[in-house]
Amino acid sequence: MDLNTRGRYAVMAMADLAKHGAEGALPLSAIAERQQISLAYLEQIFVKLRRAGLVESARGRAGGYRLGRPACAISVAEVMAAAEEDTRMTRCGGERAKPCLPGQRCLTHGLWDALGEQIAAFLESVTLQEVIDGIPPSKIASRSLARAFPQQPFAPGAE
Repeated sequence: MDLNTRGRYAVMAMADLAKHGAEGALPLSAIAERQQISLAYLEQIFVKLRRAGLVESARGRAGGYRLGRPACAISVAEVMAAAEEDTRMTRCGGERAKPCLPGQRCLTHGLWDALGEQIAAFLESVTLQEVIDGIPPSKIASRSLARAFPQQPFAPGAE
């Protein structure tokens, strides 16, 4: 996974908006200042977030941005996808795709692919509300793993 600043900054800015935007629209300059992110870079990110429907813009004196849905209904994965952040672990997918090997998959492709699926499931399971509420990542990870690998009743001799 090649997590770049665009994805991280998108999540940081959306969490800031969720935390501080209850009173109304927030100017990007306030988010940029609190999160120490370049305003110009944040503007580029928010174009993508607005296109995805994750934020709404308001014009005028009290203008700025507000969440497009409640924070409890927006996953971190949605924010990352809107920011065009690739969470794949394999090198043979995404924008900068390189083949594993000529005509075949590399020996570790399955490992990295499975890890990428776990990362995607984890990010899908975390909402912006949980981020701003400070839910411990270990609790979220446990919940995510429980969903991915539901307990099966033990049957002796069954394999």
